[in-house]
Amino acid sequence: MLSTKIAAGTSGPSKTIAPGNITAKINSVTLEENRFKPGSYYMILNIEGEDLGPEFEGFMVNKDNPEMGRHKGQVGKVKTTEWAYSDGETKTGMQISRDIEILRAVKNLCTAMGIMDWYDAQDEKHETIEDLVAAFNSDAPFKDRWMEYCIAGREYLNKQGYTNYDLYLPKFSKGTSPYVTLDNEEKLIKFDPAVHIKKAEVKQVESFGDDMETEAPKAKTINKDFEL
Repeated sequence: MLSTKIAAGTSGPSKTIAPGNITAKINSVTLEENRFKPGSYYMILNIEGEDLGPEFEGFMVNKDNPEMGRHKGQVGKVKTTEWAYSDGETKTGMQISRDIEILRAVKNLCTAMGIMDWYDAQDEKHETIEDLVAAFNSDAPFKDRWMEYCIAGREYLNKQGYTNYDLYLPKFSKGTSPYVTLDNEEKLIKFDPAVHIKKAEVKQVESFGDDMETEAPKAKTINKDFEL
């Protein structure tokens, strides 16, 4: 006879950050090439939210080194802009430099975090923008500096047809910023789902095939190999 006694699925907060206003710290900063346009880069902030307590089981800090433990908060890969940095020209004929735009993004972070001493010390020190961002990551002047963020996201559907988010920071706007210090919250961009979430095109799922979930889906699905 068929038994209906099956193990219940686990519940609890997601291990990954979702779009919204959050408090977080930066764990690392990397450049990621845009595969659709070789030579262009996204700058990625690998961020971690606040400690969710002893019952929260976050992603492993390093899956190849379990002794490093797990993240205490939700984590996410957040692009500093929705679009990749690249050399180009605006509709009005203004020239855009990939490296200058990335440099500006680093400077904006350093200004907001009060770590301009590090930025100023990098003048004439690096051969390439890749070298400078690598130094920013390894020196980590941003370490353990908690900030308030506004995180936007573009929806996409995974193989099972569930919604995930490609996270990015919204544009600076007059008088407000996508990130501020904890004592400057009034200048933070206020998250608005109608503005800061770009919806995925809804398509009917014809078959789940071999990837069908064995438990009811949570609000968000995640990649269990995710790590920062």
